[in-house]
Amino acid sequence: MADLTEWLFEKSVGLGVPLSVHIDLTMRCNELCRHCYRVIERRPELTTDELKAVLEDVARAGTLYLTFSGGEVFLRNDLFELIEHARRLRFDVHLKSNALLITKAKAERLRALGVSRVDISIYSDDPAVHDWVTKIPGSLERSLEGAALLKAAGVTVKLNCPLMKQNAGRYEAVRGLADRLGVLCGFDPMITAKNDGDTAPVKLRISRKDLGRVLQDPALNPDLGKTGAQEIPSVRSDLDEIPCSAGHNACYISAYGDVQPCVAMPIACGNVRDEPFEQIWRRSPQMLRVRSIRIRDLHTCSTCTASQFCTRCPGQALVENGDLYGPSPASCEHALVGAQIAGSSAIPASMLRPLASARPGVPAELAH
Repeated sequence: MADLTEWLFEKSVGLGVPLSVHIDLTMRCNELCRHCYRVIERRPELTTDELKAVLEDVARAGTLYLTFSGGEVFLRNDLFELIEHARRLRFDVHLKSNALLITKAKAERLRALGVSRVDISIYSDDPAVHDWVTKIPGSLERSLEGAALLKAAGVTVKLNCPLMKQNAGRYEAVRGLADRLGVLCGFDPMITAKNDGDTAPVKLRISRKDLGRVLQDPALNPDLGKTGAQEIPSVRSDLDEIPCSAGHNACYISAYGDVQPCVAMPIACGNVRDEPFEQIWRRSPQMLRVRSIRIRDLHTCSTCTASQFCTRCPGQALVENGDLYGPSPASCEHALVGAQIAGSSAIPASMLRPLASARPGVPAELAH
């Protein structure tokens, strides 16, 4: 299956097929999470008919994997109608939700519709910590109840835990929650800036010490210890490869119709209210610019000896430093800590000092 998935990924990149599309159905939410990237604008969200038309356009473009997110997707009264339409178009549908509004009937309907997975954000096993993040008293208990209802209905569930300073010491307990529920679990130590460039959430990122502890957990980092210093080449061999899949076989459509290369890369390439999705995907100058970038074009990154430990996010590089071709300080932090843990002598000690904080401000590319 892994080989087939890899083949599908490479084939879709080569053909320029938007294999995976993430659509935010709404920016409204019944939680107020402190780290959230969403920005509510004074624009009307896409209507049911508009979204159905977009789904048909996306299907014609060749998309297979479809993610509905938000905001909170269950605040859309037409959610099940949209899921039904998506399934008729043969999408593999994946939902992201806080599960506060899940009932037994809703869980069973999701199973009947064949939704492939529901991801639920859980920040701690401790209600005081989780509810501090969401700013909603009782939200942990309600989210776990929703997860249990989905599991009982036969829906695949994954608990996602973004790691912050406030919950970095609780990830093992969250994993224990997932084990007891019999569901999947994942952790992400990357807290991103908001979609308008506001870097306030970045202050919540875990410390280098905590990051090192997380990366040394083999359950979270299965590749730990597989790479030794002697295996690190002095020159990158991937200079002609793409930095990430954004704009190549994946993209994002906002609740207001804006098409971006990725939810983390707020470059508006067009709006589905003004032109068809496939025209934006194929012809947008902004999309074509992103698609043209290769690793050799990235100053600093193209010569970095910690690159094999790096999962650089071009969108975060843009938001944090205003430079799509430059490094993301957060990604650098992760790569250098990973290299240090691996015992790499190829990483100069001077590079392992604390990195400068991100510069504030909204890059011109973020303007709509």
